[in-house]
Amino acid sequence: MRTRLLSCLALVLACTCASRAAEKKSYTLGMIGKSQGNQFFEAARSGANAAARELGAKYGLTIKIDWRTPNEEDAQKQAEYIEQMVLGGLDGIIISSSDANKLNDAIDRADARGVPVLTFSGDAPGSKRFLAIGVDDFKCGEQTFLELAGLLKGKGIVAAIDGNPNAANLQQRAAGFRKAAKSYPDIKVLDIYYHKETPLDAVARIEQVMQAHPEITGWGFLGGWPLFTDKALNWPPGSIKCVSVDALPPELAYVRSKHVQLLLSQDVYGYGYNDPDKKNPDGKVWKSTNRGATP
Repeated sequence: MRTRLLSCLALVLACTCASRAAEKKSYTLGMIGKSQGNQFFEAARSGANAAARELGAKYGLTIKIDWRTPNEEDAQKQAEYIEQMVLGGLDGIIISSSDANKLNDAIDRADARGVPVLTFSGDAPGSKRFLAIGVDDFKCGEQTFLELAGLLKGKGIVAAIDGNPNAANLQQRAAGFRKAAKSYPDIKVLDIYYHKETPLDAVARIEQVMQAHPEITGWGFLGGWPLFTDKALNWPPGSIKCVSVDALPPELAYVRSKHVQLLLSQDVYGYGYNDPDKKNPDGKVWKSTNRGATP
């Protein structure tokens, strides 16, 4: 994550400097995650602050990160934060979009005012953002199902959770999951279930589905939300196969307990510090099991 944020900040700064007539010695970059309680975005925030310090020291600049993120997912709030950042004279914005349709106009207005916008792990492809950072989410969804199918030996009843149905990246993960399922006629996909992107809401959704369908033999988590809290999976270890996207520290406990057989994480080390244009060109995700991580 730190390597990626270094590259992201460098790109935003480069774009900002190109749009300014005179060189500056101090920059403030806005950063907007999807929600405060999401471990992924808290990690991204820490990485951004570390990257700002390192780049500042390297180039003799003062770089500040202005973090403004809704307590819970709220694309309208994100749009308001963009407007506030532009009016406040910030030099660039990094955002993970909760709902591109509600953010396109705000991003375009920022661009028109000379404030570059970069999206990460949640794109707004119809906007004038200058760059989007993230894995190939369709492939990520495909791989989630394929790994689950392998664990189930090609037979079973599965379900998936996928957070916010309006998020472009999660829509792609769901599409990839369903596409892969078409090649496995002996695996029944009950549905892909959506929920607010908080650990408690994710856990509640899983429990609701399990009560209605105790026959489920496999779960695909297209985001790691339920694994960011303790004692989320109320089934005997190994009795239900589970594959989850993301591999942040709180999730590793579920691999160790064998409630989750495999984690898929973004190849954060594949984002080159000196060559940011070559970031993760094949959309690769990484597998993390109790035996370690493999591509």
